[in-house]
Amino acid sequence: MQIDIEKKMIKTDKEREVDYDKLIIGTGSVPFLIPIPGADKEGVMTFRTIEDCQKMMEGSKRYKKAVVIGGGLLGLEAARGLLNLGMEVSVVHIASHLMERQLDSTAANMLKRELEAQGMNFLLEKETQEIFGNDRVEGLRFKDGTEVEANLVVMAVGVRPNIQLAKESGIETNRAIVVNDYLETNIPDIYAVGECVEHRGMVYGLVKPLYEQGKVLAKQICGAPCEGYQGSVLSTQLKISGVDVFSVGQFTDSETTKSITVFDEVDGVYKKIVLQDNKMVGAVLFGDTSDGPRLLDMILEKRDISEMEKVALFQSSEGNESQVASMAHGDMICQCNGVSKGAIIEAVQKEGLTTVEQVKTCTKASGSCGGCKPLVAELLTYIQSDSFDEVIEQKTMCSCTALTEDEVVQEIQQRNFTSIQEVMDGLNWEKSEGCAICRAALHYYLGMIYPEYEREQEALL
Repeated sequence: MQIDIEKKMIKTDKEREVDYDKLIIGTGSVPFLIPIPGADKEGVMTFRTIEDCQKMMEGSKRYKKAVVIGGGLLGLEAARGLLNLGMEVSVVHIASHLMERQLDSTAANMLKRELEAQGMNFLLEKETQEIFGNDRVEGLRFKDGTEVEANLVVMAVGVRPNIQLAKESGIETNRAIVVNDYLETNIPDIYAVGECVEHRGMVYGLVKPLYEQGKVLAKQICGAPCEGYQGSVLSTQLKISGVDVFSVGQFTDSETTKSITVFDEVDGVYKKIVLQDNKMVGAVLFGDTSDGPRLLDMILEKRDISEMEKVALFQSSEGNESQVASMAHGDMICQCNGVSKGAIIEAVQKEGLTTVEQVKTCTKASGSCGGCKPLVAELLTYIQSDSFDEVIEQKTMCSCTALTEDEVVQEIQQRNFTSIQEVMDGLNWEKSEGCAICRAALHYYLGMIYPEYEREQEALL
């Protein structure tokens, strides 16, 4: 594919030419393969796609020793998957502790001990020199001269922005495609979004920034008022059963920050929040992540906590009360898709949802990164419990009626109303001719219920 920025035209690999007014580049990223001897041997793979997972599953049926290169989020999840497949798993990591981009050394060491108890072996501060073997991988040799056997090697050392198309087209790139706050490149009418983008020097490899960028870009292209993209506060939750890890924002101490920590070594619980100018800028939780969503909200809202009792920052609920019970209806359960606690309660009550999968399908909560899935499950359990007594206030369609939209639709179906005026007369509308809000809504619902209504209206025009 080629982009002709002068003619504002795209030429595809099938030689098709397509003109554009506005062009959005969303080429994403590609897995990074460490350029070492032996990386092309059979049995060496990345961990990125469904096909990669299928290869891992097939390999586990014939081979028993696996090595994962990369002790970050993706590498640990790959290692856990290989353990589940019955393989012996070693994790090779160049840093001194795991998940160094998300965890401080204390939390990382607790995580290491927990995963070792599950059966993982760790080789830290190791740099791979080569992958050896004949046609198929037989092991890894490190720069310090030591070796480890392996029949299967998974490289999970991150991704690289896919910027080839942009570079070939004369669009400015650095580590990724350089954009401003409105996702504009240096070429007029060409935008970029997602993992291929570099904004204010930051390149994001997670899904949440993509959604936030997409909202800004949609407004920009449509000419709607917009403040621009201000960057994302990243949160991470390790998706390994039995291991509770949560990280958000700036988790390391600096000259301008102060931290508060709670460390219960007996029960394996560690909590740390980082403060700057009386505002929370980051947090790390291990062993008990129930405070995560609340702390994330406080960071996103840049809430001043100077008047708060500091120990209360770690107490989202009292006694055995569910953590979600203490959340307000407006608090976000799913940050990626902007789904609040109240929205989920309303969907459950309205649609009769009983499973997390149904909630995801209906509201999109937990449908992106999946980090909020445990919280969605907890909320669903709370809604189904005897202690749940929260009510979502049903809003009326407009000031012309005391009925909600659902009640109006039900009346239309039960009483066979076929026109806007019939609805207003039959349901005792306060204003005989209604208003712009209800007339538009009734027109829409009548068209949905009676396809012939839409045709009749078009014939009148």
